[in-house]
Amino acid sequence: MENVKQKSWFSRNWGWLLGGGCLSLIVIVILVGVGLFYKVSDSISGSEPYIYALSKASENEKVIDFLGEPITSNGFGNTSYKSKNGSSTATLNIPIKGPKDEAIIFVSAEKINDEWTYNSLYVKVDGENEIIYLNDNTNSENEESFDDF
Repeated sequence: MENVKQKSWFSRNWGWLLGGGCLSLIVIVILVGVGLFYKVSDSISGSEPYIYALSKASENEKVIDFLGEPITSNGFGNTSYKSKNGSSTATLNIPIKGPKDEAIIFVSAEKINDEWTYNSLYVKVDGENEIIYLNDNTNSENEESFDDF
């Protein structure tokens, strides 16, 4: 009688092990990417300039006339936060929508000594030429251009 030497477990299953390992790495990378996206988006939507701008737009009668109620965020637009020497600046384009139409809130703010100052805060409704200013201290002379943002 001949003794037939059986292959080891690894030599019989190396393909499954390699495929399962690669698949596991791909799933982990995807989960980390999704987690980072939600963390970043949550930190942006939880920031003081974002919350302030959205609440001012939701309370403004002209914005309500154009968009209807309720006014909600419509995804994430362009955001830029910069910190230097204890001061921070934020530039946000926040897409919003209502039952009637969509718009974008433009925010330019600066944080000095833990207090936000809004240099510009206005809404531009899609398809309209009118700009709706949300702060009393903002006007067309001190508005920054968001075209290059």
